[in-house]
Amino acid sequence: MILVCGEALIDLFMKARDEAEMSARAVAGGSPFNVAIGLARLGVETAFLGGISRDQFGAFLADGLAREGVDDRFLVRTDRLSTISVVATTDDGQPNYAFHGEGAADRSLRLADLPATLPDDILALTFGSYSMAVEPVGSTFAALAQREHRRRVISVDPNLRPTVVGDLESWAAAAERFYRTATMIKASDEDIRIAWGGRVSIADAAAYWLNCGAGLVVVTEGAKGATAFSARGSVSVPGCPVVVRDTVGAGDTFHAALLAQLAKTGRLHPEAIETLEPSTICDLLAYATTAAAITVSRSGADLPTAADVTASLSPHVRG
Repeated sequence: MILVCGEALIDLFMKARDEAEMSARAVAGGSPFNVAIGLARLGVETAFLGGISRDQFGAFLADGLAREGVDDRFLVRTDRLSTISVVATTDDGQPNYAFHGEGAADRSLRLADLPATLPDDILALTFGSYSMAVEPVGSTFAALAQREHRRRVISVDPNLRPTVVGDLESWAAAAERFYRTATMIKASDEDIRIAWGGRVSIADAAAYWLNCGAGLVVVTEGAKGATAFSARGSVSVPGCPVVVRDTVGAGDTFHAALLAQLAKTGRLHPEAIETLEPSTICDLLAYATTAAAITVSRSGADLPTAADVTASLSPHVRG
């Protein structure tokens, strides 16, 4: 089982109908929420740890997790309101976000809300996006990551949202707590550009993360594909040709697919990830890239099932 830790929120997709009116569509979202859904659809036992409101939006989120088969025993229900992320998509399919969530349920998790121990069947924990940096949830999750470091796989996706975390120096200090515990870090080239202000190359960022202790670093570059870095060097795969509807959920799909394939091949252990062969890493990247391509070919964060990915993979990667 994989325990996904982070935020679940409402994505409010806005579209101008005319000069006087905008239409809106509310869907369940949040990067960790998407990862949990993605893992479940890929056939991996998954649980979610996060604060979810008792309001109508929170009930919608909790019902969505249950419907997908995500274990809800670690949900922390609260009377605080749900975060709403307003999403406006640009002409080239890129989403722009505005968050309304100060003091909301997903940010309110405290140390006392953490389970004292985790079941032995939880092999990995994931952390990502703004719940690594905003308080008090950031410090709560950092304590959990530090507690479980080396006991289980810790997978981190910065998924940086500057409009939410604000001061990037404070964000960097908060994220460092997770990097020092990570077995695997998945990031996008955009995360690296924002975090280092365009001053650091992908290879240099990966070297920094490996030096923090990660055994595997994977950087996605949209249509260009993805590159993985480890102690054995780097491996790259090209992107999959696809007509892009939008890119919402692409990175979350990639992250979920990496973890799912590690789990299905019996490699979801810190020592196994640290010693992956380049050929195995290449297959992992091909699987995750294929999964992400399926998501961007659809509207919204409609993540693929295992059958969807298998049908699109080359025979070599299908095994």
